Amino acid sequence: MRRRDFITLLGGAAAGWPLAARAQQSAVVLVAFLTTRSPEESAVHTAAFLRGLEETGYVDRRNMAIEYRWARGQYERLPTLAAELAGLRPAVIVAGGDPSALAAKVATKNIPIVFIIGDDPVRLGLVASLNRPAGNATGVSLITSALGAKRLELLCELVPDAGIIGLLVNPSNPNAEAHALEVQTAAQVLGRRLIVLRASLETEFESNFATLRKEEGRALVVENDPFFDTRRDQLVALAAGRALPVIYHISEFPKAGGLMSYGPSLIDGYHQLGIKTGRVLNGANPGDDPVVRPTRFELVINLKAVKALGLDVPDKLLVAADEVIE
Repeated sequence: MRRRDFITLLGGAAAGWPLAARAQQSAVVLVAFLTTRSPEESAVHTAAFLRGLEETGYVDRRNMAIEYRWARGQYERLPTLAAELAGLRPAVIVAGGDPSALAAKVATKNIPIVFIIGDDPVRLGLVASLNRPAGNATGVSLITSALGAKRLELLCELVPDAGIIGLLVNPSNPNAEAHALEVQTAAQVLGRRLIVLRASLETEFESNFATLRKEEGRALVVENDPFFDTRRDQLVALAAGRALPVIYHISEFPKAGGLMSYGPSLIDGYHQLGIKTGRVLNGANPGDDPVVRPTRFELVINLKAVKALGLDVPDKLLVAADEVIE
């Protein structure tokens, strides 16, 4: 997905800032970066964020310094980390992930916040509306958390005989139960029985997979959650070891060996995050700067995983796929 696949409800991208304005940026500004994730697994996304910032005139270690705080999937650390960053009085706090954005919002009412989240920022209470946030926060909403029902539908097309399907959610996510209810409703429409599995620790994954097997579950939907992103390789390995068809929320999973994914491009989302941060550093008021949302979503299928599971991909899915990994 390219940058044009994202829209703002008002205004335009900041890539067109006048060169003269960029040249005036001589002082080093401090940017605080709070994220639920870990630096190792999100390196490509951080790089995309930095590219977006550079397009608006800000280059790390030249006219900008970034102070990072990585929660590494441990959401309970976020309030402390957010308070630490707010105490540094940065020009802006960048928040990666729904829990990080909420922690930053509690930590400061004055410092601008630019977030990237998977859920609806209005429902989370981060902004008053998408086109007029009205507070000190704006950013990128990937709205991937709202796609659980669609992922279930796609999984049923690939595994039509799966009458019992699992849904993995993180109970530490403030909207986990709401998302589970949405997928549960979709499962009823599709005539499937849904088993909701919950994990906020990596040690719980084994028991989740064991429970699904005991209940004769034939497939699994992994709900969008930054904690699951930090444990991507472990989840993919567990699914492969149990020959379990699984659909994920971002393409990084099938690229790591998982079966399939449906959702927006996380790399493009972080690129947009950098641009939005640059807009704020260049003087944009977060309260007036619309939240960015994706306009298309990617279906990615890993044919090697398909073959290992002994599945047949319907022509309909192959035609619809944005990327097929051989």
